[in-house]
Amino acid sequence: MVSGTAAEPLRVAVAGLGTVGCGVINTLQRLQPRIAERAGRPVVVVAVSARDRGRDRAVDVSRYPWVDDPVGLASRDGVDAVVEAIGGEGDPALAMQRTALAKGRHVVTANKALLAHHGQELAEHAETAGVSLSFEAAVAGGIPVIKGISEGLAANAFTRVGGVLNGTCNFILTEMERTAASYSQVLAEAQHLGYAEADPAADVEGIDAAHKLALLAAIAFGSRVDFGGVSIQGVTHVEAIDIEYARYLGYRVRLLGVARSGENGVEQRVQPCLVPADSAIGRLQGVGNMVVAEGDPVGQVVLQGPGAGAGPTASAIVADLVDIARGIRRPPFGIPASALEELRRQPRESRMAAYYTRLLLRDSPGVLAQVTGALGAAGVSIDRLRQARPDETGARVLIVTHETLRADLDIAVEAIRSLEVCLEQPRIMRIEEI
Repeated sequence: MVSGTAAEPLRVAVAGLGTVGCGVINTLQRLQPRIAERAGRPVVVVAVSARDRGRDRAVDVSRYPWVDDPVGLASRDGVDAVVEAIGGEGDPALAMQRTALAKGRHVVTANKALLAHHGQELAEHAETAGVSLSFEAAVAGGIPVIKGISEGLAANAFTRVGGVLNGTCNFILTEMERTAASYSQVLAEAQHLGYAEADPAADVEGIDAAHKLALLAAIAFGSRVDFGGVSIQGVTHVEAIDIEYARYLGYRVRLLGVARSGENGVEQRVQPCLVPADSAIGRLQGVGNMVVAEGDPVGQVVLQGPGAGAGPTASAIVADLVDIARGIRRPPFGIPASALEELRRQPRESRMAAYYTRLLLRDSPGVLAQVTGALGAAGVSIDRLRQARPDETGARVLIVTHETLRADLDIAVEAIRSLEVCLEQPRIMRIEEI
C-alpha cells in the first residue's frame, strides 16, 4: 500500500481524457484548496494518457507528462492512484487496472461494464495488494449510492435494491409521456441533445442499467457480481399508446433495475415497468437517476440525483480520491473479496406480481366473456378492466391483474391470442410498487 505523511500529495494519473477524465482534471484544478482541506493533503495530477494527444479538450492538460500507453501510465514511477476513465469491458482498461493493482497503485473508476464482468478478479487483486478499488461513479453518477449502501446502511439486511439507473432511457420515456411522440422520434431528440450516443444500444437495450444493477446487488447481498443472472429488456419496444394508457390507469412507465431477495435466492431484472404515478419514481423526470434500497431495520431509503455527465461523475471520482488520500480503504463490495460467495439465483419470473395487459379485440358481443374465461381458466384474477372507445381497428381492452405468476398469465395470454377475436399480439408489462 502506498504510504506517506500528511504533507505529501496524493499523486494521481488519469487514463482517458473524454468527458469523465477531463471532468476529473477540471475539478481537481478548480477546487484544489477545498479538496486538499478535506483530504488532509493535496490531490494532484502527475500524468495523463489518451488515444489522441492532439485533440482539443475542455481542460488544459499540457502541463502534465503524457504517456501514450495506459498500461505504461499504470506502471509509471511516482504514481499513487490511477483514475481509469477509458471505458469498455476489456482491454486496454482491464489491462491497465490489473497492472495498477499489481504495482500497488489504488484504482478509481467509473467503468461499470468492466466491473460487471471482472469485478471479482479485480477486487481480489486489490485485496492482495492492500490497495483500494473504488467505483462510486460507476453507479448513478453523482449519487453516493455505493457508500450509502455499503457504509451508511451497513447494518441492514437488504430485501430489495434498484430503481431508475439509466438517464437516457428515463429521458426517452418521460419525453414520450410529455409529448406523445414515438420512441424513434424521442430517441433522435435525445441524440441531438447529447443524452444518447450515436449507437445507443447499451442504454436503450438495458445493458447499461444491468451492469449497474449487478454491482448494486453484489454490495447489497454480499455476493459476487452476477451480471449473467440479470434478466434484461430495454425500452426499444415501448409504444406511446402504452404510456398513454398507463397514465389513464394511474401509472407511469419507467425502465427499472430491481434486485430482490427471497427464500429461493435473488432475482435480478431490468425491464420497463408500470409504477404508481404519485410515487417518487413515477415523478422522476428527464435524465435523473433514482435508487431505492429496502432493508431491516431502516425500511425504505430513496436517493435521487444526476446519473451522468462530467460534473456528477467527477464529483464521485474525486470523493473516492479524497478517501484514499485520507488513508481510508474498504473492500470494494462491502466485505472482503475472499468472503464473497456466488449469488444464489432465484428462478426467473417465479415471484408473484401484478401485470398490465393491452389487447386489441374485434368489437362484437361475447368477446369480453371469452377473454375473462381464458384468464380465469389459467387462475389469473382481474383487478381492473377498462375498454377504450372502439375505432376502425377494433376495441382496445386494458387489464390490470391481481398478483399472479407470469407463467400463468402467459398461459392465459396464449389462449387469448389463439381466439379469432384477438387482432394483435397482446402487450404485457409488469407493475412494480416501488
